[in-house]
Amino acid sequence: MFSKEDSTKLRKEFWTSFGKSFPRKWLLYNTKIKGLSFKFQADRKKASVCLDFDHPDEIANELLYDQLISLNKILISEYLPEVIYDSQFELESHKIIRRIYVPFNKKFSIHNKDTWLECYEFFVEKMTKFELFFYEYEEFIKQVI
Repeated sequence: MFSKEDSTKLRKEFWTSFGKSFPRKWLLYNTKIKGLSFKFQADRKKASVCLDFDHPDEIANELLYDQLISLNKILISEYLPEVIYDSQFELESHKIIRRIYVPFNKKFSIHNKDTWLECYEFFVEKMTKFELFFYEYEEFIKQVI
């Protein structure tokens, strides 16, 4: 068992180590579309790369998500065959958002350093493909709002 302080320290070390091991400027919040952001997610049991829809205007959220649904065959066949679309994803804060994500399907815990490298490699591979997809279809995605 880890204390809250130890857990916080390990999470910080995980993300710092990722940034130092794989230095790169990621797209993340810089999509230039309000409420649409890429995220790396990692916790005690799982990790994933995500595209979150959290626009303050629910109609804009729905339109953006529907626009991405219209591209799902391309995203699956050409970029990320294991991608999951979730229109009712619940965050730890219990907030419901729309999320498109790729889960890391191997054993992982942010508390287990032996699982970090494989997760980092997953992050780099999958987020790179996610970003390539976004750049290719960015104008199409933006036209909805």
